[in-house]
Parts: sequence; C-alpha cells; structure tokens
Amino acid sequence: MTNDLTTARNAILQGRLTATDALLTSLASAHCSVNAHTYIRRFDIQARAAAAAVDAQVAAGAPLPRLAGLAVSVKDLFDVQGQPTTAASRVLAEVASAASDCPVVERLRAAGAALTGHTNMSEFAFSGVGINPHHGTPPNAATLAIDPEPRIPGGSTSGGGVSVASGAAWAALGSDTGGSIRIPAALQGLVGFKNTARLTPTAGAIPLSTTLDTACAITRSVRDAVLLHEVLADRRVSLARRPLSTLRLAVPTRLLDGMDATVAAAFQRSLAALRQAGARIDDIALPQLDELASINATGGFSAAESWAWHRPLITQRQSDYDPRVAQRIRRGETMSAADYITLLHARKDWIARMTTTLQHFDALLSPTVPIVAPTIASLASDEAFFATNALLLRNPSVVNMLDGCALSLPCHRAGEFPVGLMVWSHGLQDDAVLDVSLAIESALAEGAT
Repeated sequence: MTNDLTTARNAILQGRLTATDALLTSLASAHCSVNAHTYIRRFDIQARAAAAAVDAQVAAGAPLPRLAGLAVSVKDLFDVQGQPTTAASRVLAEVASAASDCPVVERLRAAGAALTGHTNMSEFAFSGVGINPHHGTPPNAATLAIDPEPRIPGGSTSGGGVSVASGAAWAALGSDTGGSIRIPAALQGLVGFKNTARLTPTAGAIPLSTTLDTACAITRSVRDAVLLHEVLADRRVSLARRPLSTLRLAVPTRLLDGMDATVAAAFQRSLAALRQAGARIDDIALPQLDELASINATGGFSAAESWAWHRPLITQRQSDYDPRVAQRIRRGETMSAADYITLLHARKDWIARMTTTLQHFDALLSPTVPIVAPTIASLASDEAFFATNALLLRNPSVVNMLDGCALSLPCHRAGEFPVGLMVWSHGLQDDAVLDVSLAIESALAEGAT
C-alpha cells in the first residue's frame, strides 16, 4: 500500500510515529524548491499547535481523531479563520481576514487535521491548466524526476496537487467545477474524488459556478479518498466490497478521442487488467455527450455565474485580473436571463436522459484527461493555452454537468508520465463509485507487480 494518510495514522495509533514528527517531515517538504510557488500563505504555527494537541490527546489516552494531526492543505478559495481568502488573485489582495472557518474547513479541523496553508491555484479557479501569473506556477511534482523541464500541475487546484505529490501534505482540500480536483490528480499520479455536489457544503468559499462547484479533496489513495469524503460530507460511506467479477462497467468511446500515446497505452492496459480480473466492460456510444457543445453554446454555468459574482470587481479592476481568466468571465456578460433559464432546463432534461442510460452500469470508465502534462513553456501563447485547457476539461466536466460523482486514480507504470483513470456515475452514486474504485485500485496494483 502506498505511503498514504491512513498508513501514517496507523503508525501514530501504534505509537511508531507522533503527529508532531509527521508534521515536521511535511513542513520540511513544503520548504523544498518544488514548493516555492505551492502556497499563497502558510499556517505553520497553527499546524504545529494542532499536531501537538493530537499528541497530547494520545498521551492522555483519548481516541485518535480521524485525521490524526496530519498535514492537510487548503485551496485559497476556502475561508480559514484569521486568514484572508484571495483565490490567488491580486484583486482580493487587501480583503479582510475571515471571521470564521467555512464548514468544510471546520470539519477538517474537528477531525484533527493540521492545516498547513492556503495553496496556490488558477486565479478564481477558472482554468484546468494551473498557471498563475501573479504568484508563479507550481511545477508538476510528479514529472520532475522523468523530465526536468517544468510541466503544468493541472488546475485549478494546482498548489493542492503539488502539496500532496511533493509530500508537503497528506491530502488537499480543493474544489471541482469542471475537473479542478481530478485534473491535477491525474497529471500528478494522485487520487481525486469529486462527490455529488450537494453532499458537501460550499458556504464560505469564493464561488466560480454556484451550480457546479463541489468541495472535495486530493489524496494519495482511494481509501484516503473515502476517509476525506466522510469528513468533508459528515457522512459514512457504505462499501459493498463487490469483486470486479460482479461488476458491469462501460467505456463511452466518445471520451477516447485525442488520447496521446502514453494515455492510450495506460488506459488500454488498465482495461485489459480489469477484464483479466473478471470485470465486464462494454464500449458504449453515449451520443448524449454530443449535445453538450450546443447546450453550453451561450457560455455555460461558469460564465454566467462567475460574471454575476465578479461584475462589480471586473468592471473596475480588469487590469488586475489574469487576462485569460477575465476573458472567460466576460463571456457571461452577453448571456441573457432567457439564455440562463434555457440552460437550466436543458441540463435537467440531459441529466434525466443520461441517468436512464448510466443506471444500467455500476460505473463508467474514461481517461481522466487524454494527455499527459505538457510543459509550462509550451502554453505561452493564448492559442495553445486555451486549446489545452479545453482538452483537459472535456472529460471531467461531463460529470459536473451530470451532477454526478467521479474519482480519478493513477493507472500508469512506474517511470511513466502520470495518467489518470476516471471512474464515474450519475448523482448520489458516490458510495458505488468509491467501492468500484477500491476494487480497480487493487486490481491495477496486483497487475503492476
């Protein structure tokens, strides 16, 4: 089993590790050069206090809290008491500090997390690439050993992904509006679980799309994804532990377009391993996917709802925005109320028809993204940036539009660029997706040995 949060928690439980020592190791990783642009602001003092409090609890014989005083990073989108929340922007640089923790941060803290800092991100969460012109772009921590040329971390939870991949945190709180948890997880060899949006509160977080935003986490394993989801959603996951031989899975062939050679090889190899383990996997056309372009033709939810939030700021201070973010927000300026209402109705109808098809399967499988992480330098032009952004968002954004749930887990071999396998389904199938993902993770691990 990978060196995940659950492993560290067990070591603390057994007296082989203290929360303070584990935190010091995480903080040392946070000081490494790969993390020079990972954090917007650090919470080292309060993190040390949280770890020390857990050690004191353990010494007094109290039960070990679920997150055991271990390092968890927080995307600079969520309110942390006594800290400003700036969404990695210049526009909010002078904002007042938060008076209280937002609900999901409160839940992390109550579960014993040592919150290590606000992480860098695509400004206002509006990009799947992860580039930030204001605070620098954290390089992909998983690819540097393969290629020293800095590659994109994936966004928008870029710093969160790097914090976990580099060892600075065991898990990262982030958001997913069109893939912002799953994309950095896929590009950095991590696990990212986007739950059904209504299961986790987004109060106290700067919104991108109030319709699509989901509060969720990046972890190092599927079992950690279960744990973090239980904490963030304040619910218990019910796992059936079904073997692969009892599962019926499907691959929508429309989401295989544009795969590069590395992704195609890893994805097909993974399907072969799952079939070898007894899973039934059908290729399906899923023609409803072709409707998304026309449904979102006037700009989609992110454009409309971000424009509604940003309008007072961007009309006065557009020069302080990342120009690429401002351009996408401004798409909402031309959407009418009729356009928005039409979009709402079209989505509701599309979800109903998609669910009718998807309910015949235990889960669907797709590449999380069809390409490995490109170099940061290769996206210098707007043309290259927007083309790559659209490609990265294409597959994961389907699940947000569906109001569904999805998990990305690594499916590449050691020494290869990271590739993510996305396990997904319609709304409120979270426990089934987590259950299937545990079985897939185990089968792929066995196939790699």
